Amino acid sequence: MAYSQLATSALLVGMLGTPSLVVAQQAPHTISTAVPVLTLSPDARSAALGEAGVASSPDANAAYFNAGKLGFAPNRFSISPSYSPWLNSVTNKGGLWYLSGYGRLGQRSTLGASVMYFSLGYTGAIPVRGNETAYSVSYGHTFGEHFGVGASVRYIRSTLSTYFLGGGGATADAAAMDLGVYYTKDIPAGTDAYTLALGASIANIGNKMTYSNPSQADFIPTNLKIGTALTRAFGPSHKLTLVVDANKLLVPSPYYEEGTDTTPAALAARAARTKEENDKRRAKGTIAGAFSSFSDAPGGFREELREIRLSTGVEYAYQNTVFARAGYYYENPVKGDRNYLSFGVGGRYRAFGADGAYLIPNSRNNPLAQTLRISLHVSFSKETLASGAQTSKADI
Repeated sequence: MAYSQLATSALLVGMLGTPSLVVAQQAPHTISTAVPVLTLSPDARSAALGEAGVASSPDANAAYFNAGKLGFAPNRFSISPSYSPWLNSVTNKGGLWYLSGYGRLGQRSTLGASVMYFSLGYTGAIPVRGNETAYSVSYGHTFGEHFGVGASVRYIRSTLSTYFLGGGGATADAAAMDLGVYYTKDIPAGTDAYTLALGASIANIGNKMTYSNPSQADFIPTNLKIGTALTRAFGPSHKLTLVVDANKLLVPSPYYEEGTDTTPAALAARAARTKEENDKRRAKGTIAGAFSSFSDAPGGFREELREIRLSTGVEYAYQNTVFARAGYYYENPVKGDRNYLSFGVGGRYRAFGADGAYLIPNSRNNPLAQTLRISLHVSFSKETLASGAQTSKADI
């Protein structure tokens, strides 16, 4: 088995857990990439909101979802470490660590940085040990009171070690960038106060990753995110926010053929055509693959719609100090079938804060059922933004 295939299989075990789920994830309809961990939200706040975050209010983890939010960051400095004890029911010593933060450069611009480290640990289902690391630097800038743009650059490194055929290992690298836009505006409505936010981001635009054979290089998870957030304030103490995100991988869909003729000759012919077409798709460049991803699903437009993953969540805030959150993540059953409810709470006191999230998946065997994500926050100094509105340390 090629190292690129090992990378995908190993990380899918880490993301989905049981062998039966891995088989489902690797069905012909499912899009697989290298380093799929880059598509998972690393912080507890967004995890509790069904992984939505492209248009949510900015915090220390803003750049992961949309660097365009950074220019609206409420504090002068903020830092947030996050940790997920990753799927301990099927892996040994696996985990996801994330450290992110930002510092304002002025009223309109903010610089951010982050490091993500994912350790698969050791899985009994597939004898592979692996880890993924991503280092990112981000910049966000506002134009006027309502509109912001941002960009991130990222270095990604993936390492695998095998435990059969005498062992061995391989390492793959990639460089990538994100582009994001963010719009927010207060909407007066009588005695009520609403805030509407819109966000869009294209993440992980970069080169393919090669573990051993250049002809088997894998796309990284270039991903289009579009979302909105609507916040309503109920007096000075209560706020309710609804967030909705839609995500689509901008990489070629796998080609497959379905037929009723099961004779050996027919099966061999379909297999040959499938391999030839998938080799052509694998050989595409990053940009060509991104453009073709909107129209290359073998099932046509209906299957293209199935490739869209939806995240939605609700956040209640009391005096920007106590938070309660709930969300739902949906992925079509033939495209991976990751569907789960999420819940979380958070608190802020002066310069410090903490968030927690817990997931309830659609399958008892899915090890996400016992995954608790935790994020901490430390913020320094309140800041007056370009709009003239002063925000407090807790207003994140």
